[in-house]
Amino acid sequence: MLAMAANVAAAVAEFSGEAAAANAVGAAAVAADVAADTAAQTAADASVGAMAAPMATVEVSTRKTRSSVALGKADMQKILPGINPLKALQTLPGVSFQTADPWGNNEQNLSLFVHGFSGQQLGYTMDGVPLGDQQYGNYNGLSPQRAVISENVGRVILSSGAGDLATASTSNLGGTIETFSSDPARERNLAVQQTVGSYKTSRTFLRYDSGNFGNGNSAYLSATHHEQKAWDFNGRQGGNQVNAKFIHNDDAGKLTLFFNYSDKIEPNEDATVHSATEKFQPYTRPFMYPDFATALAYLSPTGATPAAEGNNYRNYYSDAQRTDYLTYAKYEMPLGENTTWSNQIYYHNDDGVGVVAGPIGVAGLPGLFAVYYPNQNLKQVFGNSGYATRTTEYAINRNGWLSTVRSEFGNHTVQGGLWFEHNRSSAYRRWYALDVNNPSSPYGRPSNPLITQYGSEIDNKVVQLHLQDEWRMQPNLALQAGFKSSLQFADGQFPVQPAKGAIANGSLALPVGKIDTKKWLLPQVGARWDISAQDQAFINVQKNMRQFVTYGGGGASPWSLASQAAFDLFKTTAKPETSITYELGLRSSHNVDLGAITAFDGQVSLYHVDFKDRLLTISPTPVITSIIGGNPVLANVGSVKTNGIDLSGTVHMGRSFSLYNALSFNRSTYSDNYNNGKDLVPTSGKSVPGSPEWMNKTVATLNIADTEFQLIGDYVGKRYATYTNDLDVPSYFLMSLGVSGKLPFLNSNVLKNARYRLNVSNLANREGPLNVVVGAASGTYNTYPIAPRQGFLTLMADF
Repeated sequence: MLAMAANVAAAVAEFSGEAAAANAVGAAAVAADVAADTAAQTAADASVGAMAAPMATVEVSTRKTRSSVALGKADMQKILPGINPLKALQTLPGVSFQTADPWGNNEQNLSLFVHGFSGQQLGYTMDGVPLGDQQYGNYNGLSPQRAVISENVGRVILSSGAGDLATASTSNLGGTIETFSSDPARERNLAVQQTVGSYKTSRTFLRYDSGNFGNGNSAYLSATHHEQKAWDFNGRQGGNQVNAKFIHNDDAGKLTLFFNYSDKIEPNEDATVHSATEKFQPYTRPFMYPDFATALAYLSPTGATPAAEGNNYRNYYSDAQRTDYLTYAKYEMPLGENTTWSNQIYYHNDDGVGVVAGPIGVAGLPGLFAVYYPNQNLKQVFGNSGYATRTTEYAINRNGWLSTVRSEFGNHTVQGGLWFEHNRSSAYRRWYALDVNNPSSPYGRPSNPLITQYGSEIDNKVVQLHLQDEWRMQPNLALQAGFKSSLQFADGQFPVQPAKGAIANGSLALPVGKIDTKKWLLPQVGARWDISAQDQAFINVQKNMRQFVTYGGGGASPWSLASQAAFDLFKTTAKPETSITYELGLRSSHNVDLGAITAFDGQVSLYHVDFKDRLLTISPTPVITSIIGGNPVLANVGSVKTNGIDLSGTVHMGRSFSLYNALSFNRSTYSDNYNNGKDLVPTSGKSVPGSPEWMNKTVATLNIADTEFQLIGDYVGKRYATYTNDLDVPSYFLMSLGVSGKLPFLNSNVLKNARYRLNVSNLANREGPLNVVVGAASGTYNTYPIAPRQGFLTLMADF
């Protein structure tokens, strides 16, 4: 179940594709309702720097009719202080996550699958604010780690089958991931945290909590600075981020104000191309920056790359630059004794650019440049270095409103709500000279473009309605039913059109026009049965839809088609992707007396998914690192059937030792063949590539006195690398280690709660392909490697 075209687009967008590296940890606690969660979280955050409690476990939910598990702040930060909330979910059943750095921050090569759905087919929110579909080519949101500082995350909730009807998302075919920021602490506190480690890592985190002041007022102000050198080339990942949160709570209601500023620069990793014709298949493709002399010597006098390296040539540098401002105001007020009304407004502005400085003689570029500079010496045109700098320059300006009314009467809890968003996004493709006498840097933006290949402006409005009722038929039996409506009104224009020959098929113009998609009835029905105080069964059936992508110039978007005729045909014939998810499960939590074993808790979930109208971008070239844009075909190519089971549980031996294990099986297969315009592609019965069938995650936690040891194992099975399953990548098993404890000898009247945390990723220093980039029916694929062992030491204290 994959929007594989989105993966291809990510590859095209920055010369290549996706990810590598590392491990994670986490058990889970089932999410209760928002009010209960907030109260529990506030208590947990009363001491911001409190020593991490023993690992949480999957507990019986009293609220959900579907599989829904959560990770709290303590368990997330045990994995690695500053971790991406998405990576923190890696040890939950059914989740496959890979990226190039231990924190999971690098977005260009991030790979995420949940129950066979790709990351772009899930829904994401932060404190209820929609975060878009997480595509690398920004157009409708931002990543969770850019929306909130990791250390300020109170919890993250994964609904692996179907999310809440109220979730503000147009892409949640396969479930939702909800991130929640922590609330201000009740007592005044200054938390200070410093991480150092491999590859010149330095991460500094500061948070000042005001404590309660005035009448129901509390706030915090927080900042972080992060940097680390890339492990295989001289690139620097880093950035600065600021969070502020204010809460006023009284009898009239609760007001929450939140502000986030994020400025990040991340070097991108080139993927290795694999095919029968690629004789040179290196483990990594490191950039040469800042060694400009080596970069010049690498090319021939005419600017050609070494013929023996084929498509695995080296670029001078590549990186992603993102600056985000995100803010919201939320007011929750009672309307009578049993009714509450919540209103939330938000605003997000993103200014982003993906930059690549690469050879001018590769991937069809001589033909592209000749369109704009016919019969000229292209090497001289682009600064006489043999390199050109390409940018994809993004802008997002969006605002929205979420309103929800919830009322209890008799045995019914009724909820209804509205989400509205207006998003104005743009994407411009530009080319710049790389001057042999004054070479540019990946940590700044180039100026004075020689070519603006295209520029898109898309205005998109989204309206989502939902209504549901939970009927407590018996004290131990509840039935939940409801529906949502999803409406999208998109208008795409190209103020800058490409010249003839500047995109695929020699098209004279990229498409413009409006597409409105309306799905009024997306139903959901579920039930939960409290078999006993310790055991609960649940069942859920839900239909979801993924709206068309509204991005101009790349990806599985109708505005990325190569001609107006193709767009018009798509508009009249294509359908949005839909899925119907069936879930059946059992949750259990028991105290036992079996010698050393004192408790057990866990969950088993069986699921089946009918996924219809899969959209596929049929690329103009078979090489997924091609640079020339424009997709001749974007079409529905059939259905996908999925069956799977997740089993997870934790055995406790008092408070000293716990063993968590999560075993997952997922079988997702295509139901149809498709035509690529020339041949029939035999995909019927083939497994969805990129998503493993088998995964197993293990976390062993041992507490001795004031020291906690945690050993994490992550097994990911074989994954197919093409749509026809003619190629695959092998399984891998990675381990990581965490050790944490107190430093009481440092405590004083000023410094309190001093402690440390040591983390080691890829403990056995394994090598091999970490994740696979799929973009072809057969014969070729890309991979990113497993990053080497890395170690980090974090010191923390409160003042």
